[in-house]
Amino acid sequence: MAPAGSAVSGLIRGTLQRQWPWLAALGGGYLLLESVHGPLSSLLSLTAAGAGLLLLGGRQKSPVQQKPRSTAAWLERCEQVLASFDRLSGALDQAPDRFKQDQQLRREQLDRLQQRSLDPHLSLALVGTDPWTEAEQGALLAHCPSVRPLRLHRSHPLPVATDLWHWPEAFRYCDLVVYKVSLPLKAVDLRWLEALPEQQGLCLLVERPEVADWRLSLEQLQQQLPERLRQHCLPWNPAHAEQLASDLLPLAKVIAELGPQASERNQQRCLEDLHASWQLELEQLRRQHWQMLVQRTQWSVAAGVVVAPLPSLDLVVLAAANGLMLQEMARLWDCPWSLEQLQAAAAQLAKAALSLGVIEWSSQALGSLIKLHGATWLVGGAMQALSAAYLTRVVGRAMADYMALAAGVPEQELEALLQRQAPLLVARAAEEERLDWAQFLQTARSWLQAQSALQA
Repeated sequence: MAPAGSAVSGLIRGTLQRQWPWLAALGGGYLLLESVHGPLSSLLSLTAAGAGLLLLGGRQKSPVQQKPRSTAAWLERCEQVLASFDRLSGALDQAPDRFKQDQQLRREQLDRLQQRSLDPHLSLALVGTDPWTEAEQGALLAHCPSVRPLRLHRSHPLPVATDLWHWPEAFRYCDLVVYKVSLPLKAVDLRWLEALPEQQGLCLLVERPEVADWRLSLEQLQQQLPERLRQHCLPWNPAHAEQLASDLLPLAKVIAELGPQASERNQQRCLEDLHASWQLELEQLRRQHWQMLVQRTQWSVAAGVVVAPLPSLDLVVLAAANGLMLQEMARLWDCPWSLEQLQAAAAQLAKAALSLGVIEWSSQALGSLIKLHGATWLVGGAMQALSAAYLTRVVGRAMADYMALAAGVPEQELEALLQRQAPLLVARAAEEERLDWAQFLQTARSWLQAQSALQA
């Protein structure tokens, strides 16, 4: 019997060591709330829960998907996004024909990029709002030879006005963009240059004016450009054929250095940009699912708070209901985190919500709603129930923002990121929910009336 008793006691000790923060939170809530009742009990309940969550937050780290470091890994990540589109759009069952068309376009985009990884050519784009002449193109090719086969994309003049300011796919995917500009810098040129993808390879061929102080004009141009583009300016004068070799020597060196490794980096950049654009579209689908999820969860939490026989049991209801919501959100955002890891991330958000006074503000506003409807006083714990429902919305929205923000953040930076962003995320979530406050009050009034009917 002794070995069995030792095993049981060891199991109990291990359980206590793992779960003591939750037990501390529940015990603290019980001791405090058995002697305190009324609207203040909701705040103390949530404060006690937050204390336990903070203890957990210091013990758990939330993992995050590492950023892919190869073309194959990026292709796999994009395939996962396509699968997420299939899963989420099918569940919503909205405009299936439109969805199939959009999904087919995404598949074609990915296939084109996949084919580029097999292309040995070096892709070079000659662009600008002023047209490239045959003589200028010939001079560039003559003085800038490439050891790799060259695929040249020469554009018509870029439009001087457009609603999108979006670079065509053929140019965005090139290994190098050679943009021709004349001085002084035109606003349309600046707008197109600002719209270039951040990691896009670029050489800015600046036509050297026929003046003695052209270097001053070049410095002024550099000050007008975004900082990331200032070092890419290469002056030249296509009218002076005898100087073209020396003018184009820096560009020739850039082209000579564009080997297979540079093309691999460019391919990864293109896949990353495609993945980011898809994530924006996918986020819209996720938010539609989240809206339905939080509507269910907030009133499940509220109903659980109402039927709990003791105020201290509110903690159990909140932990269970919000745990289910977090797990469902993890499935929506394709997040591999466990429930404990999700709660660890939610710990910082709960702390921020308490420190920003979200509960105090909502309790005061909800108090006026309850006073306007005397029948609702028949519902025990109405203030606690509605405050819990509102907190569920705020923390849920902040958690959704965090999951979207954390995608691709290195794990070693994630904890610091959450600590920095938690107050901002909760404040933004609370402000967004205040914009929908009238809708929340309307649904809260309906819920309270339903609960009053059940009590009667």
